Amino acid sequence: TLTAAAKPELIFDYYNFPPEAYEYQYPAPGEPQLAQEAFELIKNANIDVMLDDQRGFDHGLFVPLMLMYPQANIPCIQLSLTKDLDPEKHIKLGKSLAELRKRNVLIVGSGMSFHNLKTFFEPSSEGNQQSDDFDDWLQETCCNDLTNSMQRLIEWEKAPHARYCHPRQEHLLPLHVCYGIACTKSPKAEVVYNDELMGKRVSALLWN
Repeated sequence: TLTAAAKPELIFDYYNFPPEAYEYQYPAPGEPQLAQEAFELIKNANIDVMLDDQRGFDHGLFVPLMLMYPQANIPCIQLSLTKDLDPEKHIKLGKSLAELRKRNVLIVGSGMSFHNLKTFFEPSSEGNQQSDDFDDWLQETCCNDLTNSMQRLIEWEKAPHARYCHPRQEHLLPLHVCYGIACTKSPKAEVVYNDELMGKRVSALLWN
């Protein structure tokens, strides 16, 4: 599903945060024309897709963009994951959108390379090492000229401590979409952020 509203509101789809976290504003405009173009690209790849002119922007969009582009003056659209969270489908979804790279469209895979919230509050040297091992695998898969990088991402559950780092994969799959977009032209990513967050290793990758 693609957001297609001209003036999307914000959706505060998180719970038990301080009151200030529900007062954010990010009045970036939507871009119905771009949403329609993306819709056609996805549809032409034989992927079920729909436009939603009622849904607003959730925190996967407004939180990172508040930091990246605080002026909120860049038109945005947001694309959902598929319900089945199938990794191969998300690579295919990315491939369908590769044409947008020619249009000076910035595509942000908004997620997190490590997303096991409970472990942030249960620090342990074992858990920290597990996040390091998964992060090493992720960088090896995405940042080297591996002939089997796509298959590794499809079978990501075979990575070291995969389900410890991602009990559910919705924060990882945006990376699969970005890989799919990039893989025909620039499959090798670069690490643009790598540090510890509450003891766990996290990375951000960029495909130019």
